[in-house]
Amino acid sequence: MLHAYVRSGTGLTLLQPAEPLDAALWIDLYRPLAEQVEAVNALGYDVPTLADMEEIEISNRLYMENGTYYMTGVLPGQLPDGSPVAMPVTFILDGKRLVTVRHHAPRPFVTYPARADRSSSGCTSAERIFLGLVEEIVGRLADISEGVGRVLDATAAQVLGKTASGNSADLETALVTIGQQAELMGRVRMGLLSMDRILVYHRAGTGQDREKEDAGTRAVRSAVQRDIQALEVHADFLTSRIGMTIDATMGMIGLQQNERVRLLSVVTALFLPPTLIASIYGMNFQHIPGLQRVLGFPMALVLMVASVGGVIALLRWKKWF
Repeated sequence: MLHAYVRSGTGLTLLQPAEPLDAALWIDLYRPLAEQVEAVNALGYDVPTLADMEEIEISNRLYMENGTYYMTGVLPGQLPDGSPVAMPVTFILDGKRLVTVRHHAPRPFVTYPARADRSSSGCTSAERIFLGLVEEIVGRLADISEGVGRVLDATAAQVLGKTASGNSADLETALVTIGQQAELMGRVRMGLLSMDRILVYHRAGTGQDREKEDAGTRAVRSAVQRDIQALEVHADFLTSRIGMTIDATMGMIGLQQNERVRLLSVVTALFLPPTLIASIYGMNFQHIPGLQRVLGFPMALVLMVASVGGVIALLRWKKWF
C-alpha cells in the first residue's frame, strides 16, 4: 500500500491520482507491492526489503547514500490480524521528501497526517515532516507508557487488596496481565532506543553543515531528544514497578499455597491421635487391656474424640488454628 502526501495549506493531504509521485513530500509504503517499490525506486531511492530492515548490523540500520539518509528503527505496532509486534521501520530522508517503509502498523503513521500542521516542527519541508513524525512516535510511546502505569496501578491494587488475596484465579490473571505489560514496556524501550539512535545519527549528519541547518529544526530535534531521555527514565521506573508487582503477586500465591498446606497439616494433626488409638486396638493380640469389656468400643470412641479435642485445644493455645 502506498500513501503519498503533499502540502495543502498548513497541513498534509493525500496526493491526487492525477498528480505525479515526485510531487509528494512524504511517501509512506506499508507492506508495499512490487510495482509500488519500483515507482519509488524510480525517484532515486533504494527501498529496502523486510530482510534488509531486520539486519541488526549498524551499517545496515543507519547510513547515508548519495546525500540521502537511510535510518531504520524498531517500533511497536500491529499486524493486519491485530497481533501486537515490534518491527523495523525505515526512514529515507533527503532534501526533497521523506519516504517511510514499514510492514506493520504503528499508530503514529495513521494519526500524524491529520495533525501534521499542529506539530512543533510543522510540515513545510521533508525534514520537518520527519521530525514531526518522530515527535508523534515519541508521543505515542509516552501514551503507551502511561497506559502501562494505569494497568499496573489497577493490578497492584487487586493483588494487594483483600478481595483478591483469597482468589487464586484473580492472582493468576494478574500475573498474566503483568507479563503482558512487561512485554509492552520492552517494545516501548526498544522504540525509544531506536528513535534516540536515529536522531543522534541525523544530528551528526546535519551537524556537518551547521550554516545550512534550520535553527528551528535543530531546536525541535533537541526537544524531542530530551523527551526521549525523560521517557527512558520513566520506562526504568515502570520496569522496576513491574518487577515489584510480579514479586508481590508471586508472594500472594505463595501465601495461598502455605495456607493450604497449613490446613492440610491441621487436618493431619487432628486425625493422627484417633488413627493411633484405632491402630493399637486393631492389633491381632490375645491380651489387650479393655478388649473384652462390654464398654470397650464406646470407650475407644470417647478416647478418639477426646484426643481430637485435645489437639484442637493445643493448636488454639499455640494460635496455629
